[in-house]
Amino acid sequence: MIPILLRLGPFQLFGHPLTITIYSYGLMMALGFIAADLVIAADCHRRGIDSDYATAIVLWGAVGGLAGARLYDVFDNWRLYMADPITIIWSGSGFVWFGGFIGGVTAAYFVARHYKVSFGATADMCGPALAIGQALGRIGCHLSGDGDWGLPSTLPWAVAYPKAIVGWNSQTVLKLDAHDNLVSGFFAGVRVHPAPIYEAILYTIVFIILWSLRRRSDVAGRIFYLYLVLLGGCRFMVEFVRINPRVLWGLSEAQLISIVMMAGGAAALYMTGGVLSGWPREKPAAQSKTKVAAGV
Repeated sequence: MIPILLRLGPFQLFGHPLTITIYSYGLMMALGFIAADLVIAADCHRRGIDSDYATAIVLWGAVGGLAGARLYDVFDNWRLYMADPITIIWSGSGFVWFGGFIGGVTAAYFVARHYKVSFGATADMCGPALAIGQALGRIGCHLSGDGDWGLPSTLPWAVAYPKAIVGWNSQTVLKLDAHDNLVSGFFAGVRVHPAPIYEAILYTIVFIILWSLRRRSDVAGRIFYLYLVLLGGCRFMVEFVRINPRVLWGLSEAQLISIVMMAGGAAALYMTGGVLSGWPREKPAAQSKTKVAAGV
């Protein structure tokens, strides 16, 4: 675990000391965006779309994702934010992935409209990009120790986060009691499930599956629908060892949202040719490319 990779300085800038700090989480997030850009650009090339479209999708998707992540957390913790409203803007914590997903998809829709590219094709290009971007982002969570770890564990690969940026103590190391309430699980030498690593591995597998199928989808949107099913399934499983509170039927809020994602994706797949069927073998003949203006 390496929260801070490098510190440069202090330097003197206009008579004031300046120190540049490079955080592992920020670096992995940046690499995630770069990887997403490369994945979408590669698919743009295959489809005959200008590669600038990939950069626009990633840039505005990131802006929309950050805004959506913050808004989701504000609504989810309304009372806390209303007690100190300035934290809505200045707090560096409180970004929820599902809110970011909604915000990013919304931004991608408007970018697609602007470039006159079909939203179905855009969503298909974004599916694998999101998966690999999330995998890299979770590695950043592990390196920084941002609190996304799991419940206490005695498994051989369980880890400790003594240098976690959120602290490694009785407030951050939690467990579930007999009534599914989160209580302190901290003690000297405690280790926990490395949940971010679980997610990074699973999301990488999702990326490989989606990338291998991208040429076999003859209906726009099917790659993205499969992404919803696979991503929802991965998050649903990992939530059993994460330290999120249980809200209904012993399930966390993230698991309930994951069920909705899986159900929606499976229904869309069924209506467009079947969940497991509807993936014809790739034809060896090269397909003609179309321009962006044609609305690929």
